[in-house]
Amino acid sequence: MPEFSSHPSGTFCWPELATTDQKGAVAFYRALFGWDVVEAPMGPTETYSMFNIKGKSVGAAYSMRAEERQHGVPPHWSSYVTVPNADDAVKRAQALGAKVLAPALDVMDAGRMAVLQDPTGATFCVWQAGKHFGAALLREPGALGWTELATRDTKAAEKFYTSLFGWTAKTGTDAGMEYTEFSNQGASQAGMMPMMPQMGNAPPYWMPYFEVADCDAAVAKAKELGGRIYAPATDIPKVGRFAVLADHQGAVFAVIKMARA
Repeated sequence: MPEFSSHPSGTFCWPELATTDQKGAVAFYRALFGWDVVEAPMGPTETYSMFNIKGKSVGAAYSMRAEERQHGVPPHWSSYVTVPNADDAVKRAQALGAKVLAPALDVMDAGRMAVLQDPTGATFCVWQAGKHFGAALLREPGALGWTELATRDTKAAEKFYTSLFGWTAKTGTDAGMEYTEFSNQGASQAGMMPMMPQMGNAPPYWMPYFEVADCDAAVAKAKELGGRIYAPATDIPKVGRFAVLADHQGAVFAVIKMARA
């Protein structure tokens, strides 16, 4: 079981759901992944729903702010990357062409974060750990196993992320299309693909992949729970079987049964 008590800089460390129906979202993901939930207070009326497996944190959900809804932001999963200093990461990202959507701020004593948009338009967060370092489990059923960028400018994105986080990139066409694998300190953790015409005017985005024991069963369960299927269960040779789904509020994510398992 891949358990963690900290994460190296540059690691995708935390998937976080922003939703318009927190209670409904919690019920959906609990039923889909078997997550336990701990509600942590976020103020007088709000809570932060912490998702756990066997007492180990794997992600969270919160209700979208009114200003997010007013700007037309849909329910979505956010991807956090560990950094030693959030303020320094923001400065470096800006110098590399990123936009700052939310400047570095303290999240009580949990840590310090910022929300950034890369030069190609994809949004991500940086996380400077305080008492909360991120997911205590990764790469096992119910936990984050992979994070993937879809963008219209893969060369610009590769230059940005390798410069910002020190990732290494390896691009190939083994599956019949261009795909870039990002490794952090020798550990493969993320990928990048060019956006396809059928994606229309969708903005570039990072998407979390949650590992499952059975991809087809997860797809069937998501559909039963009111979710949508954007890409049906499909095999990737030597990698695994995956599907792209959305919950009942429209937040997009993927599930994958890894071949190594």
